[in-house]
Amino acid sequence: MQRHTVNCLSMKRLTFGLTLVRHGETQYNKEGFLQGQAVDLPLSDKGLCQAKAAGHYLKDVKFSNVFVSDLLRAQQTAEAIMKLNSSCSGLQMASEPLLKERSFGSVEGRRMLDVREMAKAAGQSMLDFTPPNGETREQVKERVKEFLEKMLQVIGAEHWEDRGEDEPSSFSPTEASPVEGRADDGVRGFPVHALTVTHGVYMCLAVHYFVEEIHCTLPPGYDKAHVFSLSPNTGLCRFILTIRKEDDSFKLSGMRCVFLHRGDHLQQLNEQKI
Repeated sequence: MQRHTVNCLSMKRLTFGLTLVRHGETQYNKEGFLQGQAVDLPLSDKGLCQAKAAGHYLKDVKFSNVFVSDLLRAQQTAEAIMKLNSSCSGLQMASEPLLKERSFGSVEGRRMLDVREMAKAAGQSMLDFTPPNGETREQVKERVKEFLEKMLQVIGAEHWEDRGEDEPSSFSPTEASPVEGRADDGVRGFPVHALTVTHGVYMCLAVHYFVEEIHCTLPPGYDKAHVFSLSPNTGLCRFILTIRKEDDSFKLSGMRCVFLHRGDHLQQLNEQKI
């Protein structure tokens, strides 16, 4: 009898959505200057419009948790999205330093073109190039790992008792539902869904980590150039994660991608201007 109880518990799981959003445009984004961490600018007028457009696009998508970089441009983006989403009315925005942009050290505030030339002279890509006093690619990855682990524990602690389900024998953590170009693709009917607002390079390195080390499955037809590209301002990436409880902590047991770098709301914004 005891053996059957242990087996039942080991088959319990919780599946939830994770939507990553890059912040809206700032003046430095527009003018081609590097921000990183030390340059903490507000959104430009266009960036505020982008954030509101993302909010309108996501207005009927249910969220249970909100995690946001502690930099101003991400906070303003999250606030605009939450303001338009009824499911966020009672939620607290968790300000999370682990989500802040990569530090570019001594080159923050300089032109992107200049930094690209520095990387080229060093024989490296922009992602691999580490400016003086900046974060390495590996250091950012460690922050991504730390945030993911922290989020799993928060989600598990808050939702496991109410939302954890016995896993059917045919369940696969990576099984995909149809993607129809809707705002709630992949998370329709999901009671647990984390909105996470962060930054371009951070998101890019997070996707690298998810795909290359966690072995997150990708939608069919996605090529590497698209997968590992920089999301546009307020671009959306969505993932489905499954966790199991082991002793007193929660462990990731499966992850799949629903879509990457979606900017449908930006197209609608451009059409409104025509």
